[in-house]
Amino acid sequence: MTLTVTNNAPVAGAERILTAEALGFVEKLHQKFAATRDGLLADRVTNRQKAVASGGLDFLPETKHVREGDWKVAPAPEKLQDRRVEMTGPASPAKMAINALNSGAKVWLADLEDASTPTWPNVIDALANLTAAARGELSFTSPEGKEYRLRTDAPLATVVMRPRGWHLPEKNIQVDGQPAVGALVDFGLHFFHNAKYLLERGDGPFYYLPKTESYLEARLWNDIFSFAEAELGLPQGSVRATVLIETIPAAFQMDEILFELRDHASGLNAGRWDYLFSIIKYFREAGESFVMPDRASVAMTAPFMRAYTELLVKTCHRRGAFAMGGMAAVIPNRKEPEVTEQAFAKVRADKTREANDGFDGSWVAHPDLVPVCREIFDAVLGDKPNQVDRLRDEVEVTAAQLLDVSSAQGEVTEAGLRLNLYVAVAYTAVWISGNGAVAIHNLMEDAATAEISRTQVWQQLHNKVTLADTGNTVTRELVERILTEETEKLRGEINDADKFAKYYEPASKLIADLTIGEGDFVEFLTLPAYELVS
Repeated sequence: MTLTVTNNAPVAGAERILTAEALGFVEKLHQKFAATRDGLLADRVTNRQKAVASGGLDFLPETKHVREGDWKVAPAPEKLQDRRVEMTGPASPAKMAINALNSGAKVWLADLEDASTPTWPNVIDALANLTAAARGELSFTSPEGKEYRLRTDAPLATVVMRPRGWHLPEKNIQVDGQPAVGALVDFGLHFFHNAKYLLERGDGPFYYLPKTESYLEARLWNDIFSFAEAELGLPQGSVRATVLIETIPAAFQMDEILFELRDHASGLNAGRWDYLFSIIKYFREAGESFVMPDRASVAMTAPFMRAYTELLVKTCHRRGAFAMGGMAAVIPNRKEPEVTEQAFAKVRADKTREANDGFDGSWVAHPDLVPVCREIFDAVLGDKPNQVDRLRDEVEVTAAQLLDVSSAQGEVTEAGLRLNLYVAVAYTAVWISGNGAVAIHNLMEDAATAEISRTQVWQQLHNKVTLADTGNTVTRELVERILTEETEKLRGEINDADKFAKYYEPASKLIADLTIGEGDFVEFLTLPAYELVS
C-alpha cells in the first residue's frame, strides 16, 4: 500500500501536520481498516433495502442479550464529567477556534464534518489549529491588528473533535491511487500529533463520531481506537468517544453502539437535524406515512422525536454514559434586539425541555448563547456535574413509536417547498465557496439543513404530494419553476455577478440534479458537492 499527498503546503504550518511519521500512521490505519469501512458502507445499502421491503425497522433480535445485559461504559475522565454547555463550530479559521475555546462552554465540538467544507486548506488549517491549541500556543492577529489569544482568566472549553463521517473521501491523500478515507485522515493526523499531549493534561483525546448507522460501525471505531493507542504506546481506554445518534437505524441500536465502545464510550448525542434527514432518506419511497410536514413545523415535541430523545436519555443513563442534547440553531443578532430576544426565548424553551428530560448538557452554535444554556442546566443540575443518576426507568419506547412520522403536526406547503429550495441552494453555494457554517435567516445552518431540504423535495415529488396552501401537486415542472425563482431571488440578494456565477449557479444545478434529476438518489449532498470544491 502506497500513500501520496497531492499538496504538502496548502496552508502555512502544514509541514507541522503532514510529517512523514504522521502520514505513515494514516497509511497504517488504511492498511488495517479501510476495507472494513468499505464493507460497512455496502451494508448500509443492503440494510436500507431490507427495511423498506419489510415496511420498517425493529430492535435487533441477535443483540437482545446486549440490551438486557447488566453492563456499563468506562467511567468518564474528569474533563468530561461536566458537559452542561457544548459550543459547536469549525476549527478553521483560527479566530473561530479561539472564540470557541474562550466561549465559557464546558466543551467545544471542534468540527471537521458538517460545519466545515473539507477543502484541503480547511482540513489542514483545522488540524494545525487544534495541534497549536493542544499545546496552548494558538493565537491570531487580524489584518486590522486585532489580537486573539487563549484566555488565562478562566478554563478553556475541552476539545472534542468530530472527524468526517465514514462516507466522505479525502482526495488530496491518495492510497494506492484512490482517495483516502476522510475519517481516517482526520482522526489519524489529530491523534498522532495530539493524543499524548492531551492525555498528559487530562484533556483528551476525545472525539465525536458522526453518521453512525450500526453497532458494527461503532465496533470499527473501537478497533481503530485500540490500535491507535497501542501504536503510540498509550494506555488502552485513553480515547473517549461520544456517538451522534443522527440516523434512524442507530436509534434502534443505542445499547449496542455503547456496548461496542464501552471501554472508549463517553455518551450519545441527539443529532436532531441529521436524524430527520436520515428518516426521510431511509424511507423516501416507503409511502405517505413517512412523508414529513414542512421541516420548520417538525418540533422536538413531535411524538416520534420525543420517543427518540427519551430512549436516548434512558439508554445512556442506564449504562453510565452522558446524554447530550441537540443543536440550538437560532443565533442572536446584536444589531436587532428583537431578533436576539426571540432567539434567547427559543433556546430557553428548547434547553429547558432537555434539562428536565434528563439530558446532561446540550449544544449551542453561538458564544452569546452559552450563558443562556448554562443558566438552564445550572437550575436543574445545581452543584452536580451531570444527572446520569436519573435513570428514567418509567420510559418505554417501541419501534412503532420511533417510526410514527405520521403523527407529526403540520402540513406540506408550497411555502415550505420554496423555503427548502432557497435554503438548499443558499447553503450549498456557501459550502462550495469553502464555508460550512452559514447564517441563513438568523439560523446557523450546516450540511444537515441542506440535506433535509433537498431530501424533502425529492420525497414530496416522488410521492406526488398535494400542497396544503395552494392545492398544487408537487411535480417536476413545479419544482423546476420554483427552483428557478428562488435562484433568481438569490441573484438579487447576492448582487455580485462573479460570485453568483462561481458558486450559486453550480449550487442551483446540483440541487436540481438531486431533486428532479433522472439518476439514482444520491445518499449525501456533500459527495457531489465535494467534486465542486478545489
